Amino acid sequence: QVQLVESGGRLVQAGGSLRLSCAASGRTFSSRRMGWFRQAPGKEREFVARIHWNGGSTYYANSVAGRFTISGDNAKSTVYLQMNSLKPEDTAVYYCAVDIDLPGTWDYWGQGTQVTVSS
Repeated sequence: QVQLVESGGRLVQAGGSLRLSCAASGRTFSSRRMGWFRQAPGKEREFVARIHWNGGSTYYANSVAGRFTISGDNAKSTVYLQMNSLKPEDTAVYYCAVDIDLPGTWDYWGQGTQVTVSS
């Protein structure tokens, strides 16, 4: 089993910054990639960013590219999401996930951390 715990979410004013953290524990040594997703009220969960441990490639949703940065430490099984120039539309519960079993599948998810951006 793998456990993921997110932290760092809080209320912030538009234009501000936040850094989210996600710590994985358990059977993490074979993790291929980790990612961040978010779900706003009344909307479906959407992809935000991901990092591939083999090579360190990163990918972003168009809506956050240039404002958010994903980074991490595979040895520590930790991933971060630096969020700058936050907008009210970034308000959501942010989840981290890990691809470790079935390739290309997000096998485990955290419980989420609430990010609220006030205008």
